[in-house]
Amino acid sequence: MGVVSPGFRGRPRESSRRLPPGQYETHDFPVLSAGPTPRIAREDWEFTVETETGDRRSWSWAELTSLPSESPTLDLHCVTKWSKFDTSWQGVSLDVLLADVETAADFALVSSYGGYTTNVPLEDLMEGQAWIAYGYEGDDIPPEHGGPARLLVPHLYFWKSAKWVHGMRLLTRDEPGFWESLGYHDYGDPWREQRYQGD
Repeated sequence: MGVVSPGFRGRPRESSRRLPPGQYETHDFPVLSAGPTPRIAREDWEFTVETETGDRRSWSWAELTSLPSESPTLDLHCVTKWSKFDTSWQGVSLDVLLADVETAADFALVSSYGGYTTNVPLEDLMEGQAWIAYGYEGDDIPPEHGGPARLLVPHLYFWKSAKWVHGMRLLTRDEPGFWESLGYHDYGDPWREQRYQGD
Protein backbone atom coordinates (compact mmCIF):
# COMPACT_ATOMS: atom_id res chain seq x y z
CA MET A 1 0.00 0.00 0.00
CA GLY A 2 1.35 3.42 -1.00
CA VAL A 3 2.04 6.26 1.39
CA VAL A 4 -0.27 9.29 1.04
CA SER A 5 0.77 12.62 2.50
CA PRO A 6 -1.73 14.22 4.91
CA GLY A 7 -3.99 16.66 3.10
CA PHE A 8 -3.37 15.13 -0.35
CA ARG A 9 -6.56 15.12 -2.39
CA GLY A 10 -5.24 13.96 -5.76
CA ARG A 11 -4.87 15.99 -8.92
CA PRO A 12 -7.22 18.92 -9.35
CA ARG A 13 -10.24 17.99 -11.40
CA GLU A 14 -11.59 20.20 -14.16
CA SER A 15 -14.68 21.91 -12.81
CA SER A 16 -16.45 22.19 -16.15
CA ARG A 17 -18.44 19.20 -17.30
CA ARG A 18 -18.27 20.70 -20.79
CA LEU A 19 -14.60 19.83 -21.07
CA PRO A 20 -13.90 16.39 -22.55
CA PRO A 21 -11.17 14.27 -20.93
CA GLY A 22 -7.62 15.31 -21.76
CA GLN A 23 -8.65 18.80 -22.92
CA TYR A 24 -7.91 22.26 -21.54
CA GLU A 25 -9.93 25.43 -22.06
CA THR A 26 -8.46 28.22 -24.18
CA HIS A 27 -9.78 31.75 -24.66
CA ASP A 28 -7.92 32.43 -27.90
CA PHE A 29 -8.54 30.62 -31.20
CA PRO A 30 -5.43 28.65 -32.25
CA VAL A 31 -4.78 28.37 -35.99
CA LEU A 32 -3.76 24.89 -37.16
CA SER A 33 -3.74 23.87 -40.83
CA ALA A 34 -2.37 20.99 -42.87
CA GLY A 35 -1.11 23.35 -45.58
CA PRO A 36 -1.19 26.93 -46.84
CA THR A 37 -4.36 29.01 -46.46
CA PRO A 38 -6.28 29.09 -49.75
CA ARG A 39 -7.83 32.44 -50.72
CA ILE A 40 -11.21 31.93 -52.42
CA ALA A 41 -13.21 34.86 -53.74
CA ARG A 42 -16.88 34.60 -52.93
CA GLU A 43 -17.85 34.93 -56.59
CA ASP A 44 -15.72 31.83 -57.32
CA TRP A 45 -16.86 29.82 -54.29
CA GLU A 46 -19.09 26.78 -54.79
CA PHE A 47 -20.28 23.91 -52.63
CA THR A 48 -21.20 20.64 -54.35
CA VAL A 49 -22.83 17.46 -53.08
CA GLU A 50 -22.29 14.36 -55.21
CA THR A 51 -24.26 11.21 -54.42
CA GLU A 52 -23.05 7.64 -54.73
CA THR A 53 -24.84 7.46 -58.11
CA GLY A 54 -23.07 10.53 -59.48
CA ASP A 55 -25.98 12.97 -59.13
CA ARG A 56 -24.70 16.45 -58.28
CA ARG A 57 -26.20 19.48 -56.60
CA SER A 58 -24.28 22.75 -56.29
CA TRP A 59 -24.73 26.10 -54.54
CA SER A 60 -22.98 29.35 -55.34
CA TRP A 61 -22.13 31.82 -52.56
CA ALA A 62 -25.27 33.84 -53.31
CA GLU A 63 -27.43 30.70 -53.29
CA LEU A 64 -25.95 29.43 -50.01
CA THR A 65 -26.35 32.73 -48.18
CA SER A 66 -29.94 33.14 -49.40
CA LEU A 67 -30.98 29.88 -47.70
CA PRO A 68 -32.48 29.89 -44.18
CA SER A 69 -29.58 30.28 -41.76
CA GLU A 70 -29.02 29.47 -38.11
CA SER A 71 -26.81 31.09 -35.47
CA PRO A 72 -25.56 28.25 -33.25
CA THR A 73 -23.34 28.83 -30.23
CA LEU A 74 -20.94 25.90 -29.99
CA ASP A 75 -18.07 24.44 -27.97
CA LEU A 76 -15.09 23.36 -30.07
CA HIS A 77 -12.64 20.58 -29.20
CA CYS A 78 -9.34 20.18 -31.06
CA VAL A 79 -7.37 16.94 -31.18
CA THR A 80 -4.34 18.95 -29.99
CA LYS A 81 -6.20 19.17 -26.65
CA TRP A 82 -7.59 22.71 -26.59
CA SER A 83 -11.30 23.43 -26.20
CA LYS A 84 -12.99 26.77 -26.82
CA PHE A 85 -16.42 27.40 -25.32
CA ASP A 86 -19.36 29.46 -26.58
CA THR A 87 -18.22 30.25 -30.11
CA SER A 88 -20.91 31.98 -32.20
CA TRP A 89 -21.44 31.14 -35.86
CA GLN A 90 -23.85 31.75 -38.71
CA GLY A 91 -24.51 29.21 -41.41
CA VAL A 92 -26.81 26.77 -43.15
CA SER A 93 -27.66 23.43 -41.61
CA LEU A 94 -26.70 20.37 -43.63
CA ASP A 95 -30.32 19.30 -43.11
CA VAL A 96 -31.32 22.14 -45.45
CA LEU A 97 -28.70 21.34 -48.08
CA LEU A 98 -29.41 17.61 -48.10
CA ALA A 99 -33.21 17.84 -47.83
CA ASP A 100 -33.81 17.13 -51.54
CA VAL A 101 -30.80 14.85 -52.10
CA GLU A 102 -31.75 11.23 -52.71
CA THR A 103 -29.11 8.86 -51.36
CA ALA A 104 -28.61 5.46 -49.79
CA ALA A 105 -25.16 6.50 -48.54
CA ASP A 106 -23.96 6.11 -44.97
CA PHE A 107 -20.78 8.21 -45.24
CA ALA A 108 -19.54 11.53 -46.56
CA LEU A 109 -16.06 12.47 -47.72
CA VAL A 110 -15.83 16.23 -47.30
CA SER A 111 -13.37 18.15 -49.48
CA SER A 112 -11.83 21.59 -49.20
CA TYR A 113 -10.25 24.11 -51.49
CA GLY A 114 -6.56 23.26 -51.19
CA GLY A 115 -7.11 19.49 -51.32
CA TYR A 116 -7.89 18.64 -47.67
CA THR A 117 -10.45 15.87 -47.04
CA THR A 118 -12.10 14.30 -44.01
CA ASN A 119 -14.62 11.49 -43.64
CA VAL A 120 -17.77 11.71 -41.49
CA PRO A 121 -20.71 9.32 -41.08
CA LEU A 122 -23.69 10.89 -42.82
CA GLU A 123 -25.85 10.56 -39.70
CA ASP A 124 -23.40 12.88 -37.89
CA LEU A 125 -24.13 15.63 -40.41
CA MET A 126 -27.92 15.47 -40.02
CA GLU A 127 -30.54 16.36 -37.41
CA GLY A 128 -29.10 19.72 -36.45
CA GLN A 129 -25.56 18.46 -35.82
CA ALA A 130 -23.62 20.19 -38.64
CA TRP A 131 -23.52 23.42 -40.64
CA ILE A 132 -21.79 25.09 -43.55
CA ALA A 133 -20.78 28.21 -41.66
CA TYR A 134 -19.97 31.57 -43.26
CA GLY A 135 -20.07 33.85 -40.21
CA TYR A 136 -18.11 33.89 -36.97
CA GLU A 137 -18.74 36.15 -33.96
CA GLY A 138 -20.91 38.51 -36.03
CA ASP A 139 -18.43 38.92 -38.89
CA ASP A 140 -17.07 36.97 -41.87
CA ILE A 141 -14.98 33.92 -41.05
CA PRO A 142 -11.31 34.93 -41.39
CA PRO A 143 -9.43 32.91 -44.04
CA GLU A 144 -7.10 31.40 -41.42
CA HIS A 145 -10.16 29.94 -39.66
CA GLY A 146 -11.66 28.51 -42.84
CA GLY A 147 -13.37 31.45 -44.54
CA PRO A 148 -15.21 32.11 -46.65
CA ALA A 149 -17.04 28.95 -45.50
CA ARG A 150 -16.22 25.93 -43.40
CA LEU A 151 -17.92 22.80 -42.14
CA LEU A 152 -18.86 22.70 -38.46
CA VAL A 153 -19.36 19.32 -36.74
CA PRO A 154 -18.87 20.41 -33.12
CA HIS A 155 -19.54 17.06 -31.44
CA LEU A 156 -16.41 15.61 -33.12
CA TYR A 157 -12.78 16.72 -32.90
CA PHE A 158 -12.25 19.90 -34.87
CA TRP A 159 -10.24 18.33 -37.72
CA LYS A 160 -13.59 16.93 -38.89
CA SER A 161 -14.87 20.52 -39.32
CA ALA A 162 -13.12 21.07 -42.65
CA LYS A 163 -11.95 24.61 -43.40
CA TRP A 164 -12.47 26.19 -46.86
CA VAL A 165 -15.16 23.62 -47.58
CA HIS A 166 -15.83 22.93 -51.25
CA GLY A 167 -18.04 19.85 -51.36
CA MET A 168 -18.81 16.34 -50.26
CA ARG A 169 -19.16 12.96 -51.88
CA LEU A 170 -21.78 10.67 -50.39
CA LEU A 171 -20.51 7.09 -50.16
CA THR A 172 -21.89 3.67 -49.32
CA ARG A 173 -18.50 2.69 -47.83
CA ASP A 174 -16.26 4.70 -45.55
CA GLU A 175 -13.22 6.29 -47.19
CA PRO A 176 -10.54 7.89 -44.99
CA GLY A 177 -9.64 11.53 -45.45
CA PHE A 178 -6.29 13.31 -45.08
CA TRP A 179 -5.61 12.90 -41.36
CA GLU A 180 -7.43 9.58 -41.11
CA SER A 181 -5.05 8.17 -43.76
CA LEU A 182 -2.15 9.29 -41.54
CA GLY A 183 -3.37 7.49 -38.42
CA TYR A 184 -6.01 9.75 -36.91
CA HIS A 185 -9.19 8.08 -35.70
CA ASP A 186 -11.91 7.48 -38.30
CA TYR A 187 -14.61 8.93 -36.05
CA GLY A 188 -12.98 11.34 -33.58
CA ASP A 189 -15.27 11.56 -30.54
CA PRO A 190 -13.65 13.92 -27.99
CA TRP A 191 -15.58 12.41 -25.08
CA ARG A 192 -14.02 9.02 -25.84
CA GLU A 193 -10.60 10.55 -26.66
CA GLN A 194 -10.62 9.03 -30.15
CA ARG A 195 -7.54 10.85 -31.37
CA TYR A 196 -5.71 8.07 -33.17
CA GLN A 197 -6.51 4.69 -34.69
CA GLY A 198 -6.97 2.22 -31.87
CA ASP A 199 -8.15 4.78 -29.30
